[in-house]
Amino acid sequence: MSEKDKLHTGELYLPGNEEIAEYQIKCLKRLYEYNQTGPEEYAKRIALLKEMFATIGTGCYIEPPFHSNFGGAHCHFGKSVYANFNLTLVDDTHIYVGDNTMFGPNVTVATAGHPIEPSLRLDVYQYNIPVHIGRNCWIGAGAIILPGVTIGDNTVIGAGSVVTNDIPENVVAFGNPCRIYRKIDEHDRKYYFKRKTIPDEIKRKYNIW
Repeated sequence: MSEKDKLHTGELYLPGNEEIAEYQIKCLKRLYEYNQTGPEEYAKRIALLKEMFATIGTGCYIEPPFHSNFGGAHCHFGKSVYANFNLTLVDDTHIYVGDNTMFGPNVTVATAGHPIEPSLRLDVYQYNIPVHIGRNCWIGAGAIILPGVTIGDNTVIGAGSVVTNDIPENVVAFGNPCRIYRKIDEHDRKYYFKRKTIPDEIKRKYNIW
């Protein structure tokens, strides 16, 4: 098995391998082009994302600058995913994101890790574990999601959280390390921020009485 094959097996490998480096440079050229686009070049950005990502649904948009180890080549986005400025995807292996999920600014999603054993790190050994983020999630500004994490549908991850373990669906979670604070419940059908109530016309539109 080649070192490039080990990108997606979870095994230890040497990321400085020549075959990996050649492949990575090709991916990063398109990422560079994406980050050089102007704000009026929306159509060009969408076309580039389709080329860059492993799979990407309709209605997705990432605000430049966008940072990614392999330019999205190992990323799988559903429909209508939105990411604010400075999304960082350490996509050395696969990252899966469901429909309608939103990323605040400065979010990092990492799949890559290094051994704790110091002698192995001298040669920069690495391993990669996939990340799964569900549908309709909101990942708050500055959150960091670590290798192997799964986040369930509809979940909100608070700003600045460090997500080290799986988080289930339909909860609000935050902190370092990120922990579940509460379930999404009736309170959230009434209030959208502190004591600010959701207008009746919006409740009727989404049938959230």
